[in-house]
Amino acid sequence: EPDVTIVSGLKDMVVFEGDDVMFRCQVSHENARDIEWKLQDVALQNNEMNEISVEKGRIHTLTLRKVTEQDIGTITFRVGPHTSTA
Repeated sequence: EPDVTIVSGLKDMVVFEGDDVMFRCQVSHENARDIEWKLQDVALQNNEMNEISVEKGRIHTLTLRKVTEQDIGTITFRVGPHTSTA
């Protein structure tokens, strides 16, 4: 299985409290496994506040809904040994 790398990393975002924010990361291969999103080293799950999805097989997105001050921090996307932060 080919090594999946990050082609296009995360970008820093500034948003207002109560807004939604989307982070995107593009990987080199479709159907990548061993993917993880974190906020301040806490793994994020797909739920009503965090929407985790994949577009076109290679673009992984994380949408944080109605952000608050507690959501301030570092977002990390990891695929295998490769990471991107914002």
